[in-house]
Formats: sequence, structure tokens, C-alpha cells
Amino acid sequence: MSAASTPESPENGRSRRDELLAIAAGLFAERGFKNTTVRDIADAAGILSGSLYHHFDSKESMVDELLDTFQTELWKKYDAIEASDLTPKAKLEAIVRASFEAIGEHRDEVAIFQNDALHLATFERFGYLIERNRKFRTLWTSLLEAGVASGELRADLDVALVYRFVRDTVWVAVRWYRPGGTLTPADVADQYLAILLEGINHG
Repeated sequence: MSAASTPESPENGRSRRDELLAIAAGLFAERGFKNTTVRDIADAAGILSGSLYHHFDSKESMVDELLDTFQTELWKKYDAIEASDLTPKAKLEAIVRASFEAIGEHRDEVAIFQNDALHLATFERFGYLIERNRKFRTLWTSLLEAGVASGELRADLDVALVYRFVRDTVWVAVRWYRPGGTLTPADVADQYLAILLEGINHG
């Protein structure tokens, strides 16, 4: 994906390359991938544009590494949940919690995916985004169907509709959630799951 790394900075233990990725992630999330230039990233990092190319050959390489690393980590969690002995309903709950943890830990990457995935997917190198989106849909719908079949979930559920509802309500939280606030990712997941699984009616 990208060029050789540099030695770690003694101040924070992160390599200069990692620092540049973090700066790029913040700019991509805030301004959008298309509206962020290599010059913008270099200026924010306090370096010349040419210096950025010592670490990455393009801004596409930067966003590729950000999204692929984040999604690979997230899917390790999803796969472990799917392979566990939990019931379908418990797996759904665990996946919702893992998703909110991802928003808390990788807010910029989630925002980039939400805002720019459709555009990025037009490039061949980002074909994996489409494949992982299909994989995510298959995971969710299969667990919903298993929950219905086991009797844990209502028999009259429209699985496709519920999938879209849950997908959109979970991931859109990246637009308002700010890590470090009064609500932790676990707090938000608790409320979402209560609404999803129990509704908002009293008693």
C-alpha cells in the first residue's frame, strides 16, 4: 500500500508515518476525501508536499491504509462473534456493541467510510469496500433470520427492512458522537439496544 516507515518519534512512540496518517484521517473525515489535497495534509503536518511522498505515494494510498486497517480489525471482532456459541440475538447485541466501540476508537475512519465509500468504490483498488459491505449485509441478515427461526425475535420481522434500519441508525451515530464526552460507546450501545430490542413504549 505505501512506502517504507521511519523511525519512531521518542516523544510519543509513534512513527512519523503514523502521525501523518492520523492527520490525514482527521482531514478526510472533516472535509471529505475529494476535498482534501496532498497540500492540505502536508500543511497540517508542517511539512512540504514533496516530503509527504517519502511516506506515501498518494492520498489514495493513505485512505486505503486507513480504511483497510480499520475494517480488517473490525472484521476480526465480527468473525469471532459469529463463530461463538452465543445465540443469534446475543450475537446481534455483540455486533452492535463492537460497532459502537469502532465509532469510539476509529471515529475518523468510520466517518470517511460513511461519507466517501461510494466515491472510493469507483476505483479498482477499493473494490474490497463493496465486498465487505456485502459481507456485512449477509452477516446481519443471517443473524436476524436465525433469531426469527429460533423464536428469539418476532416472527413478523421484515428482515431486509430491519437490517437497513439497524445499519443506518448505528453507523449514522458517527455524525454526532464525540469520543471523550459524557456518553461512552457502551452507554450509547445500551440505549440503542434497548430501543431496538424493547421499543420505547412504557411497560
